[in-house]
Amino acid sequence: MKIGKISDFGHGIRGLPDEFVRHNKAMRNAKILRLNKAGMPIDWISREEAATLVVKDQVVWALGENAFEIRGGINRMGRQSVLSLPSILASDGSVKLNDFVPPLVNSYLFRRDQFLCMYCGGEFPADNLSRDHILPVSRSGTDSWTNVVTACKRCNHRKANRIPEEAGMQLLAVPFVPNRYEFFYLANKNILADQMDFLKTQFSRNGKWS
Repeated sequence: MKIGKISDFGHGIRGLPDEFVRHNKAMRNAKILRLNKAGMPIDWISREEAATLVVKDQVVWALGENAFEIRGGINRMGRQSVLSLPSILASDGSVKLNDFVPPLVNSYLFRRDQFLCMYCGGEFPADNLSRDHILPVSRSGTDSWTNVVTACKRCNHRKANRIPEEAGMQLLAVPFVPNRYEFFYLANKNILADQMDFLKTQFSRNGKWS
């Protein structure tokens, strides 16, 4: 895939439809998926960080569309330099094969559980949700992916310092640890279609992924 190119500077158009404006806003907030040379996701990076990798000749291969552009100066011919960047790139460097343990953060937990309370099944905004420990920490429960679920504040208060069976409550799904690819989905709210296509090839059947 050709990453860099020179193109003419385009002029903006007034009166664009709302869909076009929303698309451009999403693209401004989008990031580039960085892989190691073995093809495993290692980071979400900005287009400026991606451009640095390209300029330093550290990109070994790329996937997806040339979705981003960084514009430079104008030459004597009146043409502006444009560096086109792919949505997915693999960079050179060592490949670490150690086990991946995703950080446990409420925003990722809520996305794993689809913003649903795992006790009553209701869907809630993030500020009405909480992290519930199935086996309470005060009773030797761990703060880990397999011992926590999303709970609305009402259900969390009702369960209190008990396990679900003691509280007469039933879990609607079994908690699980997201794998590396699922974690990168959870960590980015603005994933492009080709990035999602790449990540979902390695999704497990544990969760529901949109």
